[in-house]
Amino acid sequence: MSDLLERLRTGLPAEALITDPDVTASYAHDMASFCEAGTPAVVVLPRTVEQVQHVLRTATELRVPVVPQGARTGLSGAANASDGCIVLSLVKMDRILEISPVDRIAVVEPGVINAVLSRAVNEHGLYYPPDPSSWETCTIGGNIGTASGGLCCVKYGVTAEYVLGLDVVLADGRLLTTGRRTAKGVAGYDLTRLFVGSEGSLGIVVKAVLALKPQPPQQLVLAAEFPSAAAACDAVCRIMERGHTPSLLELMDRTTVRAVNELASMGLPETTEALLLCAFDTPDPAADLAAVGALCTEAGATEVVPADNPAESELLLQARRMSLTALETVKSATMIDDVCVPRSQLGAMLEGTAAIAERYDLTIGVCSHAGDGNTHPVVCFDHTDPDESRRARESFDAIMALGLELGGTITGEHGVGVLKKEWLARELGETGIELQRGIKAAFDPLGLLNPGKLF
Repeated sequence: MSDLLERLRTGLPAEALITDPDVTASYAHDMASFCEAGTPAVVVLPRTVEQVQHVLRTATELRVPVVPQGARTGLSGAANASDGCIVLSLVKMDRILEISPVDRIAVVEPGVINAVLSRAVNEHGLYYPPDPSSWETCTIGGNIGTASGGLCCVKYGVTAEYVLGLDVVLADGRLLTTGRRTAKGVAGYDLTRLFVGSEGSLGIVVKAVLALKPQPPQQLVLAAEFPSAAAACDAVCRIMERGHTPSLLELMDRTTVRAVNELASMGLPETTEALLLCAFDTPDPAADLAAVGALCTEAGATEVVPADNPAESELLLQARRMSLTALETVKSATMIDDVCVPRSQLGAMLEGTAAIAERYDLTIGVCSHAGDGNTHPVVCFDHTDPDESRRARESFDAIMALGLELGGTITGEHGVGVLKKEWLARELGETGIELQRGIKAAFDPLGLLNPGKLF
């Protein structure tokens, strides 16, 4: 320990090192439940690429594991410390280095907060679409590490589609530049995409070149109330089948709606079994909403209410954004699943999740990026009750099994981390895991980068 600190101090300012055990303990884990976390030896908060390189060279020489972190808003344990590790928190590397309206790119450090970047590019008439629910606090580096999504993915796609190039510090301290600043480029293997979603297991992202879009018109939102989740999912299928491209298509089940009302008195219709929110940011959103409203009515909606203006639309979106926070108030703890299925199987996924809730005698609320088939079943339980905690964990696994049975994946945007390691092996199979471990070994032969995650 003393040797590690002495070596780190030779290349870092004193304020970049945290050794107080009470403080380092606060960096031990992200927001996931049921994920083991170790005790870090030290927390390092670098401000420069050279400082990150020094940390990695020191770690390699002394064979000390390194766990990279952003804002620790993750939900899979991917940022959890291991015993004796260096926690490498990148939140101080928070500069927006460039915004180019001509090239439609932004160049940023990993600690830039998603919402800060979004507002900065808006000032140039540009738009950075990925917007996780934690966008006011989560960092771009963390978004890249977990390949996060958000509410707008149905039209604009996920983080991976906006990462053009990266600067990455490898395990031995070398600096690798991948990708491009150009609109097109196919030179060599796509190493950039390989790092996106790798959860810090292949290298430490220290700079990112991000693609931007022209800022779209302000969106308008429609709310549709349904007598069943199946009817709401039928409406989703009708909307997508007819070729509509909403900027947002979100679903909240009865449990979620009631939790939001309880938390914030939003006035959402508590008689509903499912509330569907659909938005368009087209030149004539009212016409698009009218067409979608008719499809919702055909699918059995009992009420369809289009917002008249952006302010009303934003109020509805705030209700959706606070869904996870509201469900956290139902019981003392939650497990937030992240199963994505083909859109055509969305109804079966929600029906199956309701059956699982009944089987395990638990409250499970579901909010969903319905346009993607990405569901977030939230298991609410009393963490002081051992039996209820056991049932919560078993129901979580049952939901993932259901997703795979329906042709889906165990994670659409939260990542694998510690929480879903066993399930990743089931989804990828023996050959897939073998090849992925081989890639890990090529970049990190000593296995020092975020050990115990993914595999």
